[in-house]
Amino acid sequence: MKRFHVHAHVEDLQASVAFYAKLFGVPPTRLEADYAKWMLDDPRINFAISSRGGKPGVDHLGIQADTAEELAELKARAQAADAPLLDEGATTCCYAQSDKHWVTDPQGIAWEHFQTLADIPTFSASQAAAPQAASACCPATSRGKPVAIPVKSNPGPSCC
Repeated sequence: MKRFHVHAHVEDLQASVAFYAKLFGVPPTRLEADYAKWMLDDPRINFAISSRGGKPGVDHLGIQADTAEELAELKARAQAADAPLLDEGATTCCYAQSDKHWVTDPQGIAWEHFQTLADIPTFSASQAAAPQAASACCPATSRGKPVAIPVKSNPGPSCC
């Protein structure tokens, strides 16, 4: 069964964790110095916040697949949406190893489709070697979309 995903940037992680823990009625499933995640079942959502990256607000939306078959179904739908698709394949991001791809809607909203394969001890293996203030999972534009996915309303260069 798939799970809806929302990732938001926050300025004050501790204050945001306290707020969302009360709002959701449970502490985060994963808590790091720069990141928190709730894996809720009612509603079924993967809600993550981080103090990395751009200005505060929603960075991207997504759907988390439980199986490779579900991820393949999501990829086929994204390809049918007539928008450029960025296939990252096996990658690390947000304290997880995953298989993922991205598509951006006509308004510039990034959608991440992914299957989490394992937890990892660092935010991103590629960032662990050279830590930087980066987006939640990859370099992004001001609206959070991966930089390699062009958007019809914003035809500038992009790549993740």
